[in-house]
Amino acid sequence: MTRAKGLIMRFLVPISLAAFGLVFALSASAQDIEVPTASDTIATGDGAVLRGLDRVAGTSADIALPLGGSAEVGHLRVMLQDCRYPVENPAAEAYAWIEIFDMRADDMIFSGWMIASSPALNALDHRRYDLWLLRCTTS
Repeated sequence: MTRAKGLIMRFLVPISLAAFGLVFALSASAQDIEVPTASDTIATGDGAVLRGLDRVAGTSADIALPLGGSAEVGHLRVMLQDCRYPVENPAAEAYAWIEIFDMRADDMIFSGWMIASSPALNALDHRRYDLWLLRCTTS
C-alpha cells in the first residue's frame, strides 16, 4: 500500500498541479478578450436574396425580396421582415427575419431568423420546398 501511495504522489500530484496551472492560465487569458469596436457594427439591408428549391420538380430559383415585401414559391408565400449584416463584410454573416405562410393549409409554417452562413441552423421544415438565405441586399 505504501508503494502505491508513493507512486500516486510521484506521478499524479505533478499532473494535477500542471492541470491547475493550465486552467489558471486559460482563465487569465479570458481577461484579454477584445471588446467589439465600432467597426463591428450591424447594418440593416434594403432587402434579401433567398434561394428556393422545389424537391419534386427538381428546380431552384433565387428570390429577391425588398424589406417588408413578399413573394410566392409554389404554394408558399415568403415575407421578409428584416435583414441585417455586419458592416465589415456584408456577404458573410447575414441574417434575416423570414415568415413563410402555406396558402393551401392556411397556416404559418415558419417564422424566425435565417442565417446565411448556417442555413441548416434554423431552416424551413417542409416536405416539398427548401428555402434559405443567401445574403442581404445593400442599396
